[in-house]
Amino acid sequence: MTAQANATAIVKAASRSDPDAAARLLPLVYDELRRLAAGYLARERADHTLQATALVHEAYVRLVDQTQVSWQNRAHFCGVAARVMRQILVDHARRRGRRKRRTPGERVSLDRALLVGKRVDEDIGLLDSALTRLAGLDARKAKVVEMRFFGGMKVKEVAEVLQISERTVADDWAYAKAWLHRELAQEAIT
Repeated sequence: MTAQANATAIVKAASRSDPDAAARLLPLVYDELRRLAAGYLARERADHTLQATALVHEAYVRLVDQTQVSWQNRAHFCGVAARVMRQILVDHARRRGRRKRRTPGERVSLDRALLVGKRVDEDIGLLDSALTRLAGLDARKAKVVEMRFFGGMKVKEVAEVLQISERTVADDWAYAKAWLHRELAQEAIT
Protein backbone atom coordinates (compact mmCIF):
# COMPACT_ATOMS: atom_id res chain seq x y z
CA MET A 1 0.00 0.00 0.00
CA THR A 2 1.42 3.43 -0.94
CA ALA A 3 1.92 6.10 1.71
CA GLN A 4 -0.90 8.18 0.21
CA ALA A 5 -3.30 5.22 0.17
CA ASN A 6 -2.26 4.34 3.72
CA ALA A 7 -2.92 7.93 4.83
CA THR A 8 -6.32 7.86 3.12
CA ALA A 9 -7.24 4.63 4.93
CA ILE A 10 -6.19 6.11 8.27
CA VAL A 11 -8.03 9.39 7.60
CA LYS A 12 -11.19 7.41 6.92
CA ALA A 13 -10.64 5.39 10.12
CA ALA A 14 -10.27 8.65 12.05
CA SER A 15 -13.61 9.84 10.72
CA ARG A 16 -15.12 6.62 12.12
CA SER A 17 -13.69 7.57 15.56
CA ASP A 18 -10.96 4.91 15.53
CA PRO A 19 -9.03 5.85 18.70
CA ASP A 20 -5.63 4.82 17.27
CA ALA A 21 -6.06 6.52 13.90
CA ALA A 22 -4.95 9.99 15.04
CA ALA A 23 -1.65 8.68 16.36
CA ARG A 24 -1.00 6.71 13.14
CA LEU A 25 -2.03 9.62 10.91
CA LEU A 26 0.25 12.39 12.17
CA PRO A 27 3.53 10.89 10.88
CA LEU A 28 1.93 10.39 7.46
CA VAL A 29 0.60 13.94 7.03
CA TYR A 30 3.00 15.93 9.21
CA ASP A 31 5.30 17.02 6.38
CA GLU A 32 2.34 18.18 4.28
CA LEU A 33 0.83 20.08 7.22
CA ARG A 34 4.23 21.61 8.01
CA ARG A 35 4.51 22.78 4.38
CA LEU A 36 1.04 24.34 4.60
CA ALA A 37 1.93 26.06 7.87
CA ALA A 38 5.22 27.36 6.50
CA GLY A 39 3.39 28.76 3.48
CA TYR A 40 0.93 30.58 5.70
CA LEU A 41 3.60 31.96 7.98
CA ALA A 42 5.78 33.09 5.06
CA ARG A 43 3.06 35.67 4.37
CA GLU A 44 3.03 36.88 7.96
CA ARG A 45 5.25 39.50 9.58
CA ALA A 46 8.75 38.42 10.58
CA ASP A 47 8.09 38.80 14.32
CA HIS A 48 4.92 36.69 14.27
CA THR A 49 4.58 34.90 17.59
CA LEU A 50 3.08 31.72 16.15
CA GLN A 51 5.59 29.21 14.79
CA ALA A 52 4.91 26.62 12.08
CA THR A 53 5.17 23.71 14.51
CA ALA A 54 2.65 25.30 16.88
CA LEU A 55 0.29 26.06 13.97
CA VAL A 56 0.51 22.44 12.76
CA HIS A 57 -0.17 21.05 16.22
CA GLU A 58 -3.10 23.38 16.93
CA ALA A 59 -4.63 22.62 13.53
CA TYR A 60 -4.08 18.88 13.95
CA VAL A 61 -5.78 18.85 17.33
CA ARG A 62 -8.78 20.68 15.87
CA LEU A 63 -8.90 18.35 12.89
CA VAL A 64 -8.83 15.04 14.74
CA ASP A 65 -11.33 16.31 17.31
CA GLN A 66 -13.92 16.93 14.61
CA THR A 67 -16.69 14.38 14.76
CA GLN A 68 -18.90 15.95 12.08
CA VAL A 69 -16.46 15.45 9.19
CA SER A 70 -16.41 12.33 7.05
CA TRP A 71 -12.89 12.42 5.61
CA GLN A 72 -12.76 11.33 1.96
CA ASN A 73 -8.98 10.98 1.63
CA ARG A 74 -5.62 12.53 2.52
CA ALA A 75 -6.15 15.45 0.10
CA HIS A 76 -9.53 16.23 1.69
CA PHE A 77 -7.91 16.18 5.13
CA CYS A 78 -5.17 18.57 3.96
CA GLY A 79 -7.73 20.85 2.29
CA VAL A 80 -9.66 21.16 5.53
CA ALA A 81 -6.34 21.64 7.34
CA ALA A 82 -5.69 24.67 5.13
CA ARG A 83 -9.03 26.18 6.19
CA VAL A 84 -8.36 25.45 9.86
CA MET A 85 -4.88 27.03 9.68
CA ARG A 86 -6.31 30.11 7.99
CA GLN A 87 -8.87 30.46 10.77
CA ILE A 88 -6.23 30.00 13.48
CA LEU A 89 -4.13 32.79 11.96
CA VAL A 90 -7.12 35.10 11.54
CA ASP A 91 -8.18 34.46 15.14
CA HIS A 92 -4.59 35.01 16.29
CA ALA A 93 -4.37 38.32 14.42
CA ARG A 94 -7.68 39.50 15.84
CA ARG A 95 -6.76 38.52 19.40
CA ARG A 96 -3.43 40.27 19.17
CA GLY A 97 -4.98 43.38 17.63
CA ARG A 98 -2.28 43.41 14.98
CA ARG A 99 -4.33 44.75 12.10
CA LYS A 100 -2.29 47.66 10.94
CA ARG A 101 -4.23 50.72 9.85
CA ARG A 102 -3.79 51.66 6.23
CA THR A 103 -3.77 55.16 4.86
CA PRO A 104 -6.76 56.16 2.69
CA GLY A 105 -6.21 55.21 -0.93
CA GLU A 106 -3.48 52.66 -0.17
CA ARG A 107 -3.98 49.74 -2.52
CA VAL A 108 -4.10 46.12 -1.44
CA SER A 109 -2.98 43.94 -4.33
CA LEU A 110 -4.16 40.36 -4.29
CA ASP A 111 -2.29 39.75 -7.54
CA ARG A 112 1.01 40.58 -5.88
CA ALA A 113 0.05 38.63 -2.78
CA LEU A 114 -0.87 35.56 -4.81
CA LEU A 115 1.81 35.68 -7.47
CA VAL A 116 4.78 37.27 -5.78
CA GLY A 117 4.16 36.22 -2.20
CA LYS A 118 3.63 39.75 -0.86
CA ARG A 119 3.37 39.76 2.90
CA VAL A 120 -0.28 40.18 3.81
CA ASP A 121 0.02 40.32 7.59
CA GLU A 122 -1.65 43.71 7.91
CA ASP A 123 -4.33 42.76 5.41
CA ILE A 124 -5.27 39.31 6.70
CA GLY A 125 -8.52 40.63 8.13
CA LEU A 126 -9.44 42.32 4.85
CA LEU A 127 -8.60 39.23 2.84
CA ASP A 128 -10.54 37.02 5.24
CA SER A 129 -13.58 39.29 5.01
CA ALA A 130 -13.42 39.35 1.21
CA LEU A 131 -13.02 35.58 1.08
CA THR A 132 -16.02 35.19 3.38
CA ARG A 133 -18.09 37.39 1.03
CA LEU A 134 -16.94 35.31 -1.93
CA ALA A 135 -17.98 32.14 -0.08
CA GLY A 136 -21.45 33.67 0.29
CA LEU A 137 -21.63 34.11 -3.47
CA ASP A 138 -19.82 30.96 -4.57
CA ALA A 139 -18.55 28.59 -1.90
CA ARG A 140 -16.60 26.43 -4.35
CA LYS A 141 -14.56 29.34 -5.67
CA ALA A 142 -13.76 30.38 -2.09
CA LYS A 143 -12.62 26.83 -1.32
CA VAL A 144 -10.39 26.87 -4.39
CA VAL A 145 -8.71 30.07 -3.16
CA GLU A 146 -8.37 28.66 0.32
CA MET A 147 -6.72 25.48 -0.89
CA ARG A 148 -4.52 27.10 -3.57
CA PHE A 149 -3.45 30.30 -1.81
CA PHE A 150 -3.53 29.37 1.84
CA GLY A 151 -3.01 25.66 1.50
CA GLY A 152 -0.48 25.72 -1.31
CA MET A 153 -2.29 22.85 -3.00
CA LYS A 154 -1.81 22.08 -6.68
CA VAL A 155 -4.69 22.27 -9.16
CA LYS A 156 -4.80 18.47 -9.38
CA GLU A 157 -5.07 18.13 -5.57
CA VAL A 158 -7.86 20.71 -5.38
CA ALA A 159 -9.72 18.96 -8.19
CA GLU A 160 -9.43 15.67 -6.30
CA VAL A 161 -10.72 17.14 -3.04
CA LEU A 162 -13.62 19.03 -4.62
CA GLN A 163 -14.33 16.25 -7.13
CA ILE A 164 -14.30 18.61 -10.10
CA SER A 165 -12.14 18.84 -13.21
CA GLU A 166 -8.75 20.51 -13.20
CA ARG A 167 -10.08 22.95 -15.84
CA THR A 168 -12.90 23.97 -13.48
CA VAL A 169 -10.37 24.55 -10.70
CA ALA A 170 -8.26 26.73 -13.03
CA ASP A 171 -11.33 28.71 -14.12
CA ASP A 172 -12.54 29.15 -10.53
CA TRP A 173 -9.04 30.23 -9.48
CA ALA A 174 -8.84 32.87 -12.23
CA TYR A 175 -12.33 34.20 -11.48
CA ALA A 176 -11.79 34.27 -7.72
CA LYS A 177 -8.45 36.11 -8.01
CA ALA A 178 -10.08 38.79 -10.19
CA TRP A 179 -13.08 39.08 -7.88
CA LEU A 180 -10.94 39.32 -4.74
CA HIS A 181 -8.61 41.82 -6.40
CA ARG A 182 -11.59 44.06 -7.17
CA GLU A 183 -12.98 43.71 -3.64
CA LEU A 184 -9.63 44.51 -2.01
CA ALA A 185 -9.08 47.47 -4.33
CA GLN A 186 -12.49 48.86 -3.35
CA GLU A 187 -11.64 48.37 0.33
CA ALA A 188 -8.50 50.43 -0.21
CA ILE A 189 -10.55 53.30 -1.64
CA THR A 190 -13.04 53.46 1.22
